[in-house]
Amino acid sequence: MGKKYLVVFILLSFKVCFGQQETIFSGIVVDSKAQNPLDNVVVSIQNSNVTQLTKFNGKFELHSSITGEQLLLVHSKGYKDLLLKIHSDFGKKIYLGILQLEDAFSDETPAALITLLDSDLSDDNSSSEMTSGLLQSSKDAFMQAAAFNWGQARFRVRGLDSENGTMMLNGMVMNKIYDGRPQWSNWGGLNNMLRNQEFSVGAASSNYTFGGILGTQQIDTRASLFRKGEQLLFSGSNTTYTWRGIGTYVSGMNASGWAFAISAGKRWAEEGYFDGTNFNAASLFVSIEKKLSTRHSLNFTGFYTPSLRGKNSANTNEVTGLKGEKYNSYWGFQNGEKRNARVKNIEEPLFMLNHYFKINEKANLNSSIMYQFGKVGSSMIDYQKADSPDPVYYKKLPSYFSSLYAKDHGEFSGDFTPDFENAAKNKALFLDNSQIDWEAMYKANQKPKPNSDSTISGFEPAQSHYVLYEDRTDDKTIAVNSNFNSQITASISFDGGITFRNVKSHNFQYLLDLLGGAYFEDIDAFYKGSQSQSDLLHPNREIKAGDTYGYNYNFLANVIDVFAQFKFSFNKTEFYLAQSYSISDYQREGLYQNGIYPDNSLGKSEKANFENFGFKGGFTYKISGKQLLFFNGSHFTRAPSIRNTFINARLNNSIVDGIENENISSAEVSYIYRSPKLKIRAAAYYSLIKNTARTSFFYAEGIFDNGAGYESTDAFVSQTLTHLNKKNIGTELSFEYQISSTLKTVLAAAYGNYTYDSNPDVLITNDANAVKSNTASTFDFGKAYLKNYKQSGMPQQAYSLGVEYRDPKFWWLGANVNYLTDNYIDVSPISRTPHFYINSASGHIFPEASEEKASVLLKQEKFNPVSLLNFSGGKSWRISRKYIGVFMSVNNALNVIYKTGGFEQARNANFRAFNQDISSGTPSFGPKYYYGYGRTYFVNLTISI
Repeated sequence: MGKKYLVVFILLSFKVCFGQQETIFSGIVVDSKAQNPLDNVVVSIQNSNVTQLTKFNGKFELHSSITGEQLLLVHSKGYKDLLLKIHSDFGKKIYLGILQLEDAFSDETPAALITLLDSDLSDDNSSSEMTSGLLQSSKDAFMQAAAFNWGQARFRVRGLDSENGTMMLNGMVMNKIYDGRPQWSNWGGLNNMLRNQEFSVGAASSNYTFGGILGTQQIDTRASLFRKGEQLLFSGSNTTYTWRGIGTYVSGMNASGWAFAISAGKRWAEEGYFDGTNFNAASLFVSIEKKLSTRHSLNFTGFYTPSLRGKNSANTNEVTGLKGEKYNSYWGFQNGEKRNARVKNIEEPLFMLNHYFKINEKANLNSSIMYQFGKVGSSMIDYQKADSPDPVYYKKLPSYFSSLYAKDHGEFSGDFTPDFENAAKNKALFLDNSQIDWEAMYKANQKPKPNSDSTISGFEPAQSHYVLYEDRTDDKTIAVNSNFNSQITASISFDGGITFRNVKSHNFQYLLDLLGGAYFEDIDAFYKGSQSQSDLLHPNREIKAGDTYGYNYNFLANVIDVFAQFKFSFNKTEFYLAQSYSISDYQREGLYQNGIYPDNSLGKSEKANFENFGFKGGFTYKISGKQLLFFNGSHFTRAPSIRNTFINARLNNSIVDGIENENISSAEVSYIYRSPKLKIRAAAYYSLIKNTARTSFFYAEGIFDNGAGYESTDAFVSQTLTHLNKKNIGTELSFEYQISSTLKTVLAAAYGNYTYDSNPDVLITNDANAVKSNTASTFDFGKAYLKNYKQSGMPQQAYSLGVEYRDPKFWWLGANVNYLTDNYIDVSPISRTPHFYINSASGHIFPEASEEKASVLLKQEKFNPVSLLNFSGGKSWRISRKYIGVFMSVNNALNVIYKTGGFEQARNANFRAFNQDISSGTPSFGPKYYYGYGRTYFVNLTISI
């Protein structure tokens, strides 16, 4: 017995000694995006045989008897490897917390995720046209704040429009030639299909294109890259849409070399956050890959994402004071239901075929061909020989009787006598009739129907005075490209590519609804005689629903882009050099012979040709394994967009006089620090965009001299700015600190100074006084003194402080407080020209136009700072090998009301009219503003199989 107990004692002693000579490391591995636990993930200590697979709940437990510091490797197919430094402490259990694995397709720089932001669903106006769809990040704290916390206030990264970033799908540029921007709605509802991305920040290098100064975003929809499985997603919100449902199926690559990825979804709302903003959108996505051999593979991608949304109006302070910030003048009741007159309808299906060719272990050639077609329509009401149906038409508001429009005071300055009695009557009438009166328009389009005995027996359709029409653009785009990538040596690689794009864009006015009438005349009632005719070849047409009228023309464009890039990588340094070359030609083809421009509207215009070069380079210095220093710079020229190349494409073939290539320079420096607990990214940047052109249209009063032979001092004009320069300087900071295994704090900050850096030339075209020649009636208004005015449409400073708790039982909570400031109104250039101070009747400067008064009237409005409190949280479960996740967020929890943007109206085109209107206290043509959402919520349920 004694020997037996001795053996047991010795064995127990060994066990105790062995237990004291090992460290137990444990943790939980989850997907960084879905926060779902991951099973069968390999967790090992490098250079040892200590390894384990995670369990169904993502948990692991490693027993290590290795001394000192080691590297823990977390590896799983489809994810990026995670390396952690660990240190043995024998006899202890060390909990490593929740380890998040990121997609293998993430880059070292912040990864991005395209989502259709609510800011991209705003109305079309001079401010919101500049608003970009943000490049959203799932990884970097700054980009995360920019997208999810600051995006609701229309923050733009580095103050740059989306035309300064390059959006790519499978190596193909997706920015529209018309305005240089991506059509964000083309990706609406395809969230799950856009996860495979590469993103370069600013002027950093890209393997696919030369890129812009905002960055390059490449989305890969190759079927074999998607993670195998099925997923159902259901969402509820009170912002743009009310409900959303998306289903996704991914097969993975099968034994026959086929892979499939399919997604379908629906989003809708009877009414969004703002009054009368209905929304209806669907999405269908298909990706099919056939692996032909070990070196060749074909992939077909197709998607169709039709969307229809009711717009919301920008309003003056007077209107908002009467009706509130949610008021929308674009809708009215029809048969008891809300009907919005201004609806944007987008249907642009896309088809792409990609060929992937692995030449050898060091070189790849990827080629593609794309065809996209469809329509973009924006509806509104047209009317002839009738009163304006707009409920906020200036004569219907109280200010009409409390401003200069109540009485003309001739040569006198800002003095006027308010008519308070009639102003009160207008106020009461407006409050009782503050929406579009659809019924009244239907009645106006009908006439009494006589009986055989000459008595009246009801009404019948007559000539329509009111109709609903669409400004339509039907594009057909064919594009082909090839990208070549090669690892020349261990330290040198080459990237190159060529892209050809051909676009035929049909632009026309399309009659949607006669509103109970029989026909509508294809004339412009603002003009007389032959000048009123839209098409002299078919005068006085009676048009019906489905007909084209008003204007009708094609844009024809061809663009070729070529780029080449060398990258060099060494132990402590990396650098790259890239060059680009492009040629573009634009042409207008008029399909109508317009009565105002009979000799300059029908047929093809001259071609506008542009040739451009670009150079950029970057340098990376690896200070240590945790610290990196980046320098990037670029200088290139860029063709103007088609939109800004023609003076008034709706009426004539005239090209903007003096149109030039844009000239763009940028420089940036970034510092990055990464450790298991602390991540810091700090950047400073500079960009200068020169020779920008911009065209806009508006009705101006008192702009021309009637004594010089003009029929009226008022006119509907087009305004073209040329040689407009923009300068953007700023800094970015992101800071993440893992306080404990479950608690993290995040800080993000952006400080910018975005200004106009030149005094652009202003050309005003008055179509009403155009002569019958090959040129438009264009007048040089001199320079607009815009230098040092602030660029509009976004906060130039933004700060975010957040805290996040992630529990080991797969639930998490987060809170963010955000402060945004330095947001400015979009100013009217014509009000900053010398012509603004001249009395058109006398040709002399207005006597009351002093420099002191002008500085007060023309001071750029700065919006109030905004503080926003946001909460978010989620929970995930694994049930019968199914993952179920719930995500919830509340934005602007304190329900703060704030302006996100606005623009000065240009109707008061001379100093006297502007001064008198402003002096009234409630100007009829004061600035119009857009408002942000109040308190909103979002709830999302995800079921993954």
